[in-house]
Amino acid sequence: MWPQIKSYLVYFLTGGMFTALIVALEEHGSRLLSGFATLVPVFTLVAYIFIGETSGGRAVGQHAWFVLVGTIISWVPYMILVAYLAPRIGPKYAIAAGMLGFFVLAGAYLGIVYHYHLFGES
Repeated sequence: MWPQIKSYLVYFLTGGMFTALIVALEEHGSRLLSGFATLVPVFTLVAYIFIGETSGGRAVGQHAWFVLVGTIISWVPYMILVAYLAPRIGPKYAIAAGMLGFFVLAGAYLGIVYHYHLFGES
């Protein structure tokens, strides 16, 4: 039980450190570094290391395909909505619209993955 708790703590701290770093860089005018840090796939990096340790390379590969397709289907439209709408209606409303679009598309994607047992799902 304790090793699992330590692992969860590492996941939490890693994500928090990168989030704090991104915000600090942006606040100090380092938009290029902030943008680069935002592009680092922190969550998948940490998750895949631990998924690989517990479930092996096949599970990581299946999950990577799942996330790649899901990113194209739901995250890309989210970013387009935010980028397009933020200057027009403000960041809060643009983010809300983007998240709504994201959840609708992600939900549909997950339904299809579940229904057709894609990416090694059973």
